[in-house]
Amino acid sequence: MAAARLHQKLAWREDIEAHGGNVDVFDAIHKVDLPLLLRPLKGLLGAYLSEPAPGVLVTTLRPMSVQRFTAAHELGHFSMHHRPSLDDEGILRRMPLAGLPDVVRDGSHEATGRPPEIQEVEADAFAVEFMMPRWLVHWHATRQGWSSVGFRPPATVYQLALRLGASYEATCWTLVRHGLITQSTARQLLSAEPKEIKAGLLTPYRPSDYRSDVWLLTERDAGTRIDGSRKDLFVLRLEEHSGGGYLWDFDRLKASGFGIVRDEVESSDAEGIGGPVMRRVTAVTAEPYRGRLAFDERRPWEPDEPIASIEVHVDLTGPEEEGLSRVERRSLLQAA
Repeated sequence: MAAARLHQKLAWREDIEAHGGNVDVFDAIHKVDLPLLLRPLKGLLGAYLSEPAPGVLVTTLRPMSVQRFTAAHELGHFSMHHRPSLDDEGILRRMPLAGLPDVVRDGSHEATGRPPEIQEVEADAFAVEFMMPRWLVHWHATRQGWSSVGFRPPATVYQLALRLGASYEATCWTLVRHGLITQSTARQLLSAEPKEIKAGLLTPYRPSDYRSDVWLLTERDAGTRIDGSRKDLFVLRLEEHSGGGYLWDFDRLKASGFGIVRDEVESSDAEGIGGPVMRRVTAVTAEPYRGRLAFDERRPWEPDEPIASIEVHVDLTGPEEEGLSRVERRSLLQAA
């Protein structure tokens, strides 16, 4: 209820449903005037302080999905007027259980030997509901054409996790919580190794390592927003009408600093010769980037308007670095 009230106060749902994206936890913290600092915390993921005035600390030593969840957890402490809290890895161990109330009742404390404080369970539940409300999961599923049956392949759940700004594990248990998959399906999904999921999306391209996230973009992502990290990889899977002489032009993508490391025709359409084919392009960038990814399908020899255009707004400047959050830094620069 606290998470829903804050969503209503910030009036984000209409904007997200119009333009896509995730719930920006750091922007929420900025909008409620809760001071936040990012530090390389050792042994802690974050902290909530209430005296002499409320404030939040979040670590810089973890990936962006963990930073977001930690920040949402601390925002939960603030929103529900909790006591001060120093939060370690325990918030991640409890995180999946937000979707499994029977496990919480029957002994979620077994791993630690003691039951978690109720305010920590409340803050975790707030974080899950604030970052991954049912309406947002359904919005992305509808936009991408994913049904509940479609949440069986690990690659699909991984793509949903990226669009929600959450970890793969948290997304699996959130799907259980919303009744979209069963607990047994979640356990099967969690048996998949992240490296294997990414390798399957990138094949046959092999990066130097698999630490970066891999986004699969199609025509369904046109006009949406993506919040990712530096060095994320993109696989563009687009229908191309090459039989009529139309080809996807990626010059604007290259001008934005992206390099194309793989370009191939994945398959032909059942229509046979002259029908559309599926173009598959893998693009990478070595530098942080914030702006637009744009590409057109046109006949190279004709100056006419393209028959299709795709534009995606991206922010690839994460994860958060030491100091103020990116949202607050940009706000201060605009005010200067």
